[in-house]
Amino acid sequence: MNMTILAWLFGVLGFIMGSFAGAQVWRLRARQLYEDKEAHESYSKDEFKQLKPLLGKKGKRDRSCCLRCHHTLAWYDLIPIVSWLSTGGKCRYCRKSIGWFEPVIELIMAALFVASYVWWPFSLTGVGWVLAAGWTLFALWLVSLVLLVVLATYDLKWQLLPNRLTWAYAALALIVVVLRFVLVHDIDIWSLAGAVAIMSGLYFVLCVLSHGTWIGEGDVKLGLGLGLMLASWEKAFLALFLANFIGCIIVLPGLISKKLKPGSEIPFGPLFILGMLISYFAAHHIITWLFAVTTF
Repeated sequence: MNMTILAWLFGVLGFIMGSFAGAQVWRLRARQLYEDKEAHESYSKDEFKQLKPLLGKKGKRDRSCCLRCHHTLAWYDLIPIVSWLSTGGKCRYCRKSIGWFEPVIELIMAALFVASYVWWPFSLTGVGWVLAAGWTLFALWLVSLVLLVVLATYDLKWQLLPNRLTWAYAALALIVVVLRFVLVHDIDIWSLAGAVAIMSGLYFVLCVLSHGTWIGEGDVKLGLGLGLMLASWEKAFLALFLANFIGCIIVLPGLISKKLKPGSEIPFGPLFILGMLISYFAAHHIITWLFAVTTF
């Protein structure tokens, strides 16, 4: 099949999975608040009241609904981008604004799916094991992108990385590593160990030393999955550098303008994930460019 057609198809699939990811963010939050309530821990009662309709009896999932009027959404309300545009970004039933949250996630997911297909490092052509390995790894990668987008979004909104998702991502990354080791034979154990040490081990030490004030446990667990997925100490080092560099670019203007204070909490998960994605696809080009600049 023509590469352009496949790119369009993966873009459509990305929109669909972006819609799914956006819905899961709210369901995860509702579930988290429900569990906090059941455990008699502190939680936002107003937020739980707003999100409770997303849960059925005993915290089980229910139908999607408007978070303002709680009207159950029909299938034509859930078409990625199209439904949002057709109503001008408002609920079809109460006419209140539903914001940019869902369409932005859908657009990001579609872009990631297309970019992943275009720049996929493993062969998606050929016959036999080569073809099967390439498409199997690609399918798992797309699943991992959904998890990463949900994690990044959740951390941005509530500065928290849910355990069930970080461990699920780490498990998926481990499966990818095993398949690459068995089918593609491109895994170096020592480089893999270095990647995990850089992305997770270093932050584990910082988390312990600071008692969780510098780096949270969620970032340590996320780093484990990201390190496994990169499977290269060079890519892991670059990913960590990029995450912190991008973080500085974002934070410094806020500190200078005093909109942010030195002790302000900044969600690091999205930066961690962004650094990993850039490194995964562009590490070779970036490292080559850096060496060229430094040796000039």
